Amino acid sequence: MQDAVLAMLAKEPSHGYGLRARLRQSLGPLGESMNPGQIYVTLARLEKAGLVVSERAHGLPERPERKVYALTPAGQERVAAWLIEVDWPKPDLAEFHLKLVAAAATRLADPVELVAAQRRELLRRLREAQHALLAEPAGSPAALLLEGIVLRLQADLRWLAACEQAWSKVDREAEDA
Repeated sequence: MQDAVLAMLAKEPSHGYGLRARLRQSLGPLGESMNPGQIYVTLARLEKAGLVVSERAHGLPERPERKVYALTPAGQERVAAWLIEVDWPKPDLAEFHLKLVAAAATRLADPVELVAAQRRELLRRLREAQHALLAEPAGSPAALLLEGIVLRLQADLRWLAACEQAWSKVDREAEDA
């Protein structure tokens, strides 16, 4: 969650309510369960870590002052590192989805290239798992685990293909506009 919040701030400074709205929009129905306080706790931790700074923004008379958060240089470095990180599998694909959304919104990375990097890593891991499975005696408990790993990696590769197709379409539509 911290990296996704940082990436959303890479596009432009924002207050917590705006960040929560952008994350909810990016996650669709999965974002509905997002606890509003989670964003503010995350922002406080990021500020304490020196990755964001905040300042009071004077709002309209009917709205109280809000803290607007912006990235520090250290926060910008962390976003750049997170976008190119190849780390799979994650228990929750929502983080990778947010990485793609943030990359497109901030233009710090190409979502299609991020998908390609993940695919290369998954293919490498799939080859390793398949070789290990072939070397394992049939019927062994390890063979069952390795088969599960192979099936999970194949499913993840299919999902990445869908991601690539969707983000390529977004790229084509942006070029046509």
